[in-house]
Order: sequence, then structure tokens, then C-alpha cells
Amino acid sequence: MTKSSKQATPQQPESFEAASAELEKIVTAMEAGQMSLEASLAAYQRGAELLQYCQNKLQGAQQQVRVLEAGMLKNFTRSDSDER
Repeated sequence: MTKSSKQATPQQPESFEAASAELEKIVTAMEAGQMSLEASLAAYQRGAELLQYCQNKLQGAQQQVRVLEAGMLKNFTRSDSDER
């Protein structure tokens, strides 16, 4: 039962930066070619989870920027005092 609950809820990274750093370590380890088949498959799976996490965070940030741009950015005219 413990094994299936681990598979259902993978460990979430603390932040985008933490996920990116962990993903970089996984890629470096896999590129070294010293992992067993089982370890490589587990690393690949974890890397895919981290990649999805990072993509979701980036999409969320992009959406927030769109909302901010739509609500806050307006065309302003410069007054004479601002042109100096």
C-alpha cells in the first residue's frame, strides 16, 4: 500500500529553481552513462515529472504577466514636465 501511494503522489519540488537544479543533476548523471537500467528509468521518470512541474510554473507565470499587462499597461501621454 505504501508503494502505490508513493507512485500516486510524487514528491513536489520546493520551487521552480529547486526543480530546475534537480533536473540538471539528473541530466548530468544520465549523460555520464554510469547508471543501471533501472536507475536510468527511475531518473527519466523523475526528470519527466520535474519537467512537467517547471512547464506548469512557467505557464502560470506567463498567465500572470498577461493579466498584469491587460489590466495595468495603458498608453500614457507624456506631459511637458516629463520630457525634460
